[in-house]
Amino acid sequence: MKSLLGKLNREHSLELEEYQLLIENINPDLMKLAAEYAVKYQKEYYGNKVFIRGLVEFTNYCKNDCFYCGIRRDNRECERYRLRMDDIISCADEGYKLGFRTVVLQGGEDLAFKDQDICNIIKGIKAAHPDMVVTLSIGERDHDSYQAYFDAGADRYLLRHETANPELYARLHPGEMSFLHRMNCLQDLKNIGYQVGAGFMVQSPGQTARDLAMDLKFIEEFKPDMCGIGPFISHKDTPFAKEKSGTLEMTLFLLSLLRIIYPQMLIPATTALGTIDPRGREKGILAGANVVMPNLSPTSVRKMYTLYDNKICTGEEAAECINCLKGRVSSVGYEIVEDAGDRVGFYK
Repeated sequence: MKSLLGKLNREHSLELEEYQLLIENINPDLMKLAAEYAVKYQKEYYGNKVFIRGLVEFTNYCKNDCFYCGIRRDNRECERYRLRMDDIISCADEGYKLGFRTVVLQGGEDLAFKDQDICNIIKGIKAAHPDMVVTLSIGERDHDSYQAYFDAGADRYLLRHETANPELYARLHPGEMSFLHRMNCLQDLKNIGYQVGAGFMVQSPGQTARDLAMDLKFIEEFKPDMCGIGPFISHKDTPFAKEKSGTLEMTLFLLSLLRIIYPQMLIPATTALGTIDPRGREKGILAGANVVMPNLSPTSVRKMYTLYDNKICTGEEAAECINCLKGRVSSVGYEIVEDAGDRVGFYK
């Protein structure tokens, strides 16, 4: 297995079967070696910098009914909210004062927010802070909508593909959702000129080593600017309530492999990592991640945006406690920087 990892380190590419072999043979020695290779690239391209993104979860209404998600349409237990445009811009203002130079506007696919509303929010943030990068994470839209947001000033777009296997995609989502449409959306975003983020769940229900190998191959070929992965964590009010969560070990191993596959990629140490292990995000950075995303949402709504159970939503993941986060990051030899943090080599 170490020779396979060495091949990946040299060529940044493996056959699907080779990725599958690595995943099936995960062990502490392999994880350690993968992390060493990953950190070498992380340091080469980004030094010891960790970029911060301020997350504003502005609506938890969603038209979709994904089987794994706590804000799915049919979850009657979910207490719903929408932030007003002024509140969203205020969150960005607060983040700017705290040193954030990227804001991530995330929400369910809430059609109450029309294209013009989204454009007005983007323009409002850019008017106040021309050097603040605006990232959207609002799901599937058509090409013209994506173009309108880009023209209004949006810089990046996060759209997790969730899985690169169409069959698994169909088992995780209701029939009206299309794997092909999700992939077409990602290609549209890239063609328009966004910095694009993809991503997938680790050890979601029914996922095999081959499925995960397909995710790695997809990332290798699509080359997104960002890739966010996190362990599957169940939510009590979904059809997957009783399913087992993904592991820290597999998530960290895959995170290292992603860094080796595409060394310049921006890779977050996600909130889900911090949820399954108190030092999950620090371990993510030591495995090759270089982004953290504290919460800028109003404290009154943070507990309502629960995609999965036990999500950390008060305390150090919150943007106001940036000093705590800086301490955690420096404890493993890295430094949070006041920088928009584009992917190395990206030119708009």
